[in-house]
Amino acid sequence: MRYDVWMTTPYAAFIKHQREIWGLSQAEVAEHTNMSRPSYVAVEKGTKELTLAEAEVIVQLFGITLDELLSTQVPNVLKYKQMLLAYLREAKAAGKVLKKTKLAKLLYLADFSWYYKNLESMSGMTYRKIDFGPVPDTYFRLVEEMEQSGELNIKQILRDDYHMYEIEETRASEKETLDQLSPAELEHIKAVWEKWQDANTQEIVRFTHGQEPYKYAFKGDIIPYELITQEEPDRVY
Repeated sequence: MRYDVWMTTPYAAFIKHQREIWGLSQAEVAEHTNMSRPSYVAVEKGTKELTLAEAEVIVQLFGITLDELLSTQVPNVLKYKQMLLAYLREAKAAGKVLKKTKLAKLLYLADFSWYYKNLESMSGMTYRKIDFGPVPDTYFRLVEEMEQSGELNIKQILRDDYHMYEIEETRASEKETLDQLSPAELEHIKAVWEKWQDANTQEIVRFTHGQEPYKYAFKGDIIPYELITQEEPDRVY
């Protein structure tokens, strides 16, 4: 595969997504890559090809690799949001309230186990290895934005030695359809939910931390989806 130049159109949205995650302006990334701002804007629009030198600076800046840049799917934030809502609706139907950490784990399991079956993730999100677990940087921002827009109710539960957050859908978000998710994807989300609905947060944390993707990624790095294909079938989710 050539790395000297490639058409960036399939990855333009991914590059923009990474820039926004890191809170950088287009001008800042342009300066890092020694490009003019109009040239970098063209990269995000998909109308300018990247040279190897520019690509190497960009992936170093975002903490990813060239292979990840080339092989990644374009993140679908709306679809990821609907996956989140689907889990909240499963929980409500079962008379349960989801904790913030457990919800993040369920989303990870849906994405990576879907990749195991179909060799593509459900949302196209990039998951990073942090102490919190395998989670996209987008998760925290999305939950915060949905709370601010009145789509989520988040309640802090205090204990003597720790605290947690319970998340519920609001009447506003109940009106949103799950049209980005196929019937097969919704069925898969339901299957993951049915397996883990009665588990507490620590049980699901131990499970995901013990899986191949989390174990073999370096702390802070993006976790390659391909690692889940090395997992034992009964440990995919």
